[in-house]
Amino acid sequence: MPVYASLIFALVRHYLILMQTRPLRVAGWIQLTETSANVASVPGRSSPQRGVRALLKHPVVSPYVRLSAAVLVLNAVIAVAVWPDLTQPGAADLALANLAAAIFLRQRHVVNIAFRLATRMPRSWPYALRWAAGKVSHYGGLHVGTATAGVAWYLVSVGFLVRSGEPMVLPIVIAAGLVVLTALAVRPVRERWHDLFERAHRWGGWALLVLVVADTVRTSDGATWQPWVVGLVVLSAAWPWLRLRRVPVEVTRHSRHAASVRFPHPPTFPPGSAVTLSLAPLREWHSFAAIGTGEGGYGRVLISRAGDWTGRFIDDPPSHVWLKSGPIAGMGGAAALFPRVLFVATGSGIGPLMSVMTRRDLPFRLLWITRDPVATYGEELLAEVRQLAPDFVVWNTGEQGKPDVLALTEQHCAESGAEAVICVSNKRLTWQVVTGMEQRGVASYGAIWDS
Repeated sequence: MPVYASLIFALVRHYLILMQTRPLRVAGWIQLTETSANVASVPGRSSPQRGVRALLKHPVVSPYVRLSAAVLVLNAVIAVAVWPDLTQPGAADLALANLAAAIFLRQRHVVNIAFRLATRMPRSWPYALRWAAGKVSHYGGLHVGTATAGVAWYLVSVGFLVRSGEPMVLPIVIAAGLVVLTALAVRPVRERWHDLFERAHRWGGWALLVLVVADTVRTSDGATWQPWVVGLVVLSAAWPWLRLRRVPVEVTRHSRHAASVRFPHPPTFPPGSAVTLSLAPLREWHSFAAIGTGEGGYGRVLISRAGDWTGRFIDDPPSHVWLKSGPIAGMGGAAALFPRVLFVATGSGIGPLMSVMTRRDLPFRLLWITRDPVATYGEELLAEVRQLAPDFVVWNTGEQGKPDVLALTEQHCAESGAEAVICVSNKRLTWQVVTGMEQRGVASYGAIWDS
């Protein structure tokens, strides 16, 4: 409820406040001294969204949610169509098809191919199509829909076995495991006990996969398609671990709050991509946005203090880390779809945007809201940001207090003529900016916190 209340409050405030901005140039960037909520009409941008179209821009009915719902509706239609003639093998096949799709949709190569196809859409195509293509980062909705449907079909399959009186110890164990993993994946549970969720999905998922292989061997004669699909699922799940490697790192501590980590990595990084690091690969993994392109055989990430793990990493830097598979594309790649883009970052959100700005050969503006950038991130990182975006705009919260981020975003979007906004911040501000700007008719993108 506080998130929704803040969104409503920001929208009301937008229509009640009208302020003017006069920027002051300081040491290579523009430091804002006043806020503004002026609105300008930019060619190529949609008109402000109203009614149902405006409601569809709310996170509760985001593309992620709509994709999940579409998959579940499709499975419901199939259920209605086949239910009179449905058999246990038929239900088991539908379960396998959905669960295999759920696993494939999280495979890094599949994700990267989807991003590559979506973000290569010509910028001459209609704005609405490019807006929709940029939402490829919501692919997780398909994963949720297929996984949920797969569990449901498997329970139906087990129900048939119970009615028939066949031996079913292994299927019941698999069904119980699927239900537990599904319960842990529900957003409130996942956010409250995230470490438990991650470890249960890692170890529980592998255990269930072993049981599924055993059950497939028990029930299949090898002449059907099911063993091949199960084999591909095992390969897909194992592939990142087969490429696991331990690499040396160079850690540059910018301050007590942030550090940069440099490590050997094959080129190159897709724009806006992330890499997954660990100090104990069997316990926990953390994803960080890659800075730069990966050229020269090295990658780099920016780590900010956001919990026990990152705090220990900054205070006691390791000499080596574990690196899983290759980089995975992120929502920042949507910038390629638009000729002019506004990047909005708060704090260490500047890291994920640096790889996108490195590849950007078209006009953009950077708005960075952070506490004392020099003291927090150091002159070296600041110089790199300045080189990528010579006229970037910074709001120093240590001196100027917390701004109205939505109003600032709207102002700079209008001033720069940006067709899209890419925001990297915490969940509350990301939802506020993305929802607010999309309801004003501007394609906007941010993290969706689906893992």
